[in-house]
Amino acid sequence: MMSGLGAALAEASSPSWPQRVRAGRDLASFADVPEAAEALVKLLLDVGDTAVIRQTAEALVRVGTVAAVRLIALAVAEADDQQADWLQTGVHDALVGPDGVLGVAAICGQLARDPEEAVRRSAAQVSAWVDGKGC
Repeated sequence: MMSGLGAALAEASSPSWPQRVRAGRDLASFADVPEAAEALVKLLLDVGDTAVIRQTAEALVRVGTVAAVRLIALAVAEADDQQADWLQTGVHDALVGPDGVLGVAAICGQLARDPEEAVRRSAAQVSAWVDGKGC
């Protein structure tokens, strides 16, 4: 499993956007591992391709852990308007359809008590995104 982590970390810095998308999906389940978390936040703020932002956010929501959603909140705190739009789209993508993920709003509620003010503020924003989407 750690070899998969190493390969995904290497892909996260690839100049190829499809490799970065794959890295975001592969790293999402390692959101609680510091090296993966750092790479994931960079992918959530990718300046090279919006697909990387969107699909990494979707993968993290589908993982559905506090650590995964916290990374989205951290990215929202640093995102420009365009990045925030693609983060929101990725969150929405994970919530729609028959496989929609439940519980993101509850996780955002937990993050409302996070020690970092930026996480608390951004979690409220993510929570607003999921309102009315079955959460």
